[in-house]
Amino acid sequence: MLAVAAIFERNVTAMTSQALIRPAWTPVTIAAMVGGFLVWWPLGLAMLAYILWGERLEGFKRDVNTTTDRFMHTMKRSGFKQPFAAERTGNVAFDDWRDTELRRLDEERRRLNEAAAEFETYARELRRAKDQEEFDRFMRDRRSRDNGRSNDGPVVDGHPA
Repeated sequence: MLAVAAIFERNVTAMTSQALIRPAWTPVTIAAMVGGFLVWWPLGLAMLAYILWGERLEGFKRDVNTTTDRFMHTMKRSGFKQPFAAERTGNVAFDDWRDTELRRLDEERRRLNEAAAEFETYARELRRAKDQEEFDRFMRDRRSRDNGRSNDGPVVDGHPA
């Protein structure tokens, strides 16, 4: 009994020191892979890839981060500026003029967007009025047709047969 307790304790401490889902062929990862294939095949494929190549993920992440950092450092050193950034030129008069023009253009863009929204509302109301007119004409024609029919014939389900 003491030996079973020692084995159980050793297994419990081993389980807490390692992740339950790790890139290896364990019962949990196999079950997750099979479940992934049953739910949606790309999930099962992703779990299979994790089992096979998961140990390389840390190195891959480190390599991507290093490459990205090196690239951005090179771009910054070469004088690359972010696109559309309004950096100061050093000439106060020009910077003030540019800021004024940008504000004016933003205001013009806002007015154009408002006009487009108003026109869309107008066109929608125009279509609604046209649809209403066509529907009213249809109903008038239908009533005149119904009134023109003779009421002598048999009626089936509320309609003349």
